[in-house]
Amino acid sequence: MPTLVAQSLTKSYPSAGGELPVLAGVSLSLERGENAAVIGPSGSGKSTLLSILGTLESPTAGVYELCGTAPFALAEAELAAFRSRHIGFIFQDHHLLPQCSVLENVLAPLLADGRASSSDVGRAEFLLDRVGLAHRRDHRPAQLSGGERQRAAIARALFRGPTLLLADEPTGNLDRTTAALISDLMLELQREYNAILIVVTHSQALAERLQRRFELDGGRLVPRA
Repeated sequence: MPTLVAQSLTKSYPSAGGELPVLAGVSLSLERGENAAVIGPSGSGKSTLLSILGTLESPTAGVYELCGTAPFALAEAELAAFRSRHIGFIFQDHHLLPQCSVLENVLAPLLADGRASSSDVGRAEFLLDRVGLAHRRDHRPAQLSGGERQRAAIARALFRGPTLLLADEPTGNLDRTTAALISDLMLELQREYNAILIVVTHSQALAERLQRRFELDGGRLVPRA
């Protein structure tokens, strides 16, 4: 069985006129080491799909399994632990903690676990070196460029060695040159960590670099060349 399996996922929200459908039967399967782009206009449900795959939001119906586990069948605390261990997120606006240093931001996935060990710090320092930010480890996010903030966000997302890496418009706020560099880094590290990478993007240039491409059309995921 593939590492990630989504079958007939639907999602609708209550509205004044009844139920508002967003996803209408999305199916997808990916193995470790594979990557895929999801494109589509604003409002097509791309971020909703990413939230479901990231277990931040449950589907209205359908089946979702990651690493042989049905996460939405877990109790809340178990689901949070599963998400922390298996899923990493890269957001368009990076969502770094402004009061924390770059190193502390990479260690942020451990906040629920308590104090970081020396090996945890060593792993965070290794990742910062890997993304070219070793010299910025003690800086605050406000002291970084946009590209540096996104590099820090990638290091944070990879800190636990996730099975699934989800990126929501990771180059959307970057200039063309910086976007290309961030894309290079993200894809290189995804291969190194043998993770599944799913990228939601409006960038055709980024989408064309991924192995598989899909478009959300009418609430359904349609393969694209």
